[in-house]
Amino acid sequence: MFPRLLRSCPRRLRSAALSVLATLATVAALVVGVGAPQAAAASSLPCDVYAAAGTPCVAAHSLVRALYSSYNGSLYQVKRASDGATANIGLLSAGGYANAAAQDSFCSGTTCIITEIYDQSPRHNHLTVEGAGGAGAADVGAPADALPVTVGGHQVYGLEISAGMGYRDNSTSGVAVNGQAEGMYMVTSGTHVNGSCCFDYGNAETNNKDTGNGHMDAINFGTECWFSPCYGQGPWVQADLENGLFQSDAGYSKNTSNTGTGPLPFVTALLKNNGQNHFALKYGNAQNGGLTTTYSGGEPTASGYSPMHQEGAIVLGTGGDNSNGSIGSFFEGVMTSGIPTDAADNAVQADIVSAGYGGPTGSTGTLNAGSEISLRATTSCCTTDYIRHQNNAAVISPVASGSSSLDKNDATWIVRRGLADSSCVSFESRNYPGDFLRHFDYRLYRQPMDGTSQFRSDATFCPQTGKSGTGTSFASYNYPTKYLRHYNSNVYLASNGGSNAWDSSTSWSNDVSWAVSSPWAP
Repeated sequence: MFPRLLRSCPRRLRSAALSVLATLATVAALVVGVGAPQAAAASSLPCDVYAAAGTPCVAAHSLVRALYSSYNGSLYQVKRASDGATANIGLLSAGGYANAAAQDSFCSGTTCIITEIYDQSPRHNHLTVEGAGGAGAADVGAPADALPVTVGGHQVYGLEISAGMGYRDNSTSGVAVNGQAEGMYMVTSGTHVNGSCCFDYGNAETNNKDTGNGHMDAINFGTECWFSPCYGQGPWVQADLENGLFQSDAGYSKNTSNTGTGPLPFVTALLKNNGQNHFALKYGNAQNGGLTTTYSGGEPTASGYSPMHQEGAIVLGTGGDNSNGSIGSFFEGVMTSGIPTDAADNAVQADIVSAGYGGPTGSTGTLNAGSEISLRATTSCCTTDYIRHQNNAAVISPVASGSSSLDKNDATWIVRRGLADSSCVSFESRNYPGDFLRHFDYRLYRQPMDGTSQFRSDATFCPQTGKSGTGTSFASYNYPTKYLRHYNSNVYLASNGGSNAWDSSTSWSNDVSWAVSSPWAP
C-alpha cells in the first residue's frame, strides 16, 4: 500500500494545475450545447469531460492512452518471464499514447505478462491480478503482447483476456456503495467474445464472492444470454447486477432491435445507474458514429436491486465471484461518481472516435513489423487468390478491386514480430484485433492469442526465398521442414512429399511460394 501511495503522490502534485485548466476548457466546450461533443473531444479527454459535467472519474484505466489531458504517469506494469523483473509502461507525452516501444525493449527475447493496471484518477484504484473467489481459482496475468493495435497512429497494446485471467481492486476510494449513483464505460471488441461468465468491468463485491442481488454494478460484454429472450447473436452490452446479466428491468431484452453489436473490432460499452430506481445501457462503434441506447428504465423488479447494494470493489475480466470462463478485450474504461449527462456521454464517445482506434499502421507491402499486407498465391491456377480467413479457417479465394469490404478485410494481415522468435513473423488479422494465423493439426486458422508457448510457436513463420524461385515461402517455426501451402483452396503446413494429401509433391514449390503485396484493406 505505502509504495503505491508514494509512487502516485508526485504525479498528482505536478498535474493539479493542468487538470484545473483542462476542466475549465471542457466546461466552456460543453456549455455551447449538445452539438459540441467534437469540440470538447478535440481539447479534452474522457475524464476531463466527465469532471466538467460534475461527475468526476473515480477510476480511469487504459493500456493505450491517457484519459486526462494532463496525465503523464504510468499506464500499466509488465513482468518478464526471464528474471521476474518489472517495468512500468508510460506515455510518449502528457495526455498522449502509450510508449509501447518501452515494453518491446524490456520484453525483448522473453515474454511478459501484465501485472498491474494503474488508475489515472486521483483515487489510485489500481488493478492487480485477481485472487481466488467463490467460483474460480486465482487468476493469472494476461500476456502483454497478445493484443497489438494501432491507436492514434501509434502502435500500442490492449489487454486480451482468456479464461482464467482477471484483475481486481477490493480496497478502493470513491467508488459507489450502497445505492450511490455511478456511470462507467469501456472500449472493448466484438471480435473476441464468448458465452461464458463473465467479462465485466465495474463495481463488484469486496470479498470475491456472490453476496446477493444488487451487490454488483458492472458492464458485461459477451454472447451469454442469461434471461431469455435475447435477440440476434450478440454480443450484447448488459448490466451485471449480480445473479443476472440484465438487458432490462425484467432481465430479458424488451428491445427487439437490440441484436448485439456484431463483430465490430472496437466497441464502446456504457452503463449508468442511479442506484435507486433507474439504469441505462448504451453502445457505440468506437471508430465512428454516436451512441445507441438499448435500455433506459427501472431497476430489476426482483428483490435486492432497488435500491442497489454495491460494495465498491472494481473488477475487470471476471464476474464478482471470480467466475472466470470468459474472454474479452479491454483498451480503456472509466467509472464516475454520479450519473453523467447524455451530453457528456456523447462528448466522450466523440473523443473515443477521434482517438483513432484501429487506424492504418502507416506501412504497407513489406514483411517489416507493423506493415499491412495481403498474401497472394503464385501458382498459375490461382494468381488472383489471397489468403483470407473464413469461418475462422484460412483459405484462398479471389479478391479484386470490386470485392466486398468484408472480403478485403479478411484478406488483410498485419505483420508482427514473430511471437516465438522476433527474427521471424506472425500475422495478425486486420479486422479481428488480437487474432493471429496459426496452425493446428497442420491446418491454418485465425485464433485469438492466448499467451501460451504452444500458440506462440504455432503462430510464428520464418520467411525464406520462394521455393519456386519467386516470392516468399514461410517455414513453420516449430515444424521447420513444413511451409504454408494452399491445397484444394485451404491452407496447410506441408512438407514436400509425405503421408498427408496436402504434402503432395505436385506443384509443391509453387503452392508454398507467396507474393507479399499491398493490403486490400487500407
